[in-house]
Amino acid sequence: MLEWVELESSFIAAAAYDPEAETIYLRFDDGAEWAYEYCSAEEWEQLNDPEQSAGKFFHQTLKDRPQHKIN
Repeated sequence: MLEWVELESSFIAAAAYDPEAETIYLRFDDGAEWAYEYCSAEEWEQLNDPEQSAGKFFHQTLKDRPQHKIN
């Protein structure tokens, strides 16, 4: 089961990480959930870094990754 953490973002409500699948899951403010593949544990830490903008990280790092909608 995924362990979701809330993010301080204007459009991302929460995130979760599956290290075995190397997948970051994002829940957006509209309720949509997406899985972003080929993500390292280091990238997961960067997404959760309070000094980093989650939205900026999404646009720079995750947006163009292989992805699929999960709900």
